[in-house]
Amino acid sequence: MHDHERHTPPVVPRWRERLGQYLILMRADRPIGWLLLLWPTWWALWLAADGLPPLWILFVFTAGVWLTRGAGCVVNDYADRWLDPHVKRTRERPLATGRVSGREAKLLFAGLMLVAFALVLTLNVLTIALSFIGLLLAATYPYLKRHTHLPQVYLGLSFGWGIPMAFAAVQGTVPAVAWVLYAANILWTTAYDTWYAMVDRDDDIRVGSKSTAILFGELDLVIQGVLYTLFFLGMVLVGRRAELGMWYWAGLGVAALLVIWEFMLVRHRDRDACFRAFLHNHWVGTAIFAGIAIDLALR
Repeated sequence: MHDHERHTPPVVPRWRERLGQYLILMRADRPIGWLLLLWPTWWALWLAADGLPPLWILFVFTAGVWLTRGAGCVVNDYADRWLDPHVKRTRERPLATGRVSGREAKLLFAGLMLVAFALVLTLNVLTIALSFIGLLLAATYPYLKRHTHLPQVYLGLSFGWGIPMAFAAVQGTVPAVAWVLYAANILWTTAYDTWYAMVDRDDDIRVGSKSTAILFGELDLVIQGVLYTLFFLGMVLVGRRAELGMWYWAGLGVAALLVIWEFMLVRHRDRDACFRAFLHNHWVGTAIFAGIAIDLALR
């Protein structure tokens, strides 16, 4: 065998290359966004069912989280295709480099949302009706950074919409505790996505994009402290309304300690530290879910 034959890389079929680009566009290789969306949905499912939810409903919402998160990433990159080439962290994304076209992105978004909607159609009428609001939130979120400094708040509205949908699917109604949990999750999402926005703050200012990190300015850590405090107060109300016990409060306590560590990590506002703090919120969500699940299982 000749040397050039021995070292020639294997030819990748075009369909596999395209699929790989689509998965990258969906952030399928980066599960953090999926997990941050999954935990609040599972909080709601377990609270609504007073324990392990019906398995089909659990499957629909878990798969739906993956599908809608992927669709959200696609539409976000489509909206940001003018911005991403100028930001160090995003300049290699498929739409920014031209490896995926705008038309392909729109078709991928539509396909993902159709599959998610097909799953929702197996649930009750109220859940189906609420899904249309979720679609509107997911499709419009990426354009907020052009017009307001509060896209992180709108992300909270979008990311948390699975909470009222979960209660609707399990109970056929959306009780007050669901809306308290939804409000608390908006605060949490705004806070952890502000860590993320702090990574890109300099680039966003340069290209004219907007975020809470820019809005908060030098008061960012103070306002972050307020947001996280209000989030935990909201989760205290959830625990009291749901009459949760010791294990829930232990999980919430662990989550609070994890957030304190985040503030220690970002005290100098280093970009890498802010990104690590953002990723770290996965463990915050995990701790709270563990508290809910164990407490309900041991009743």
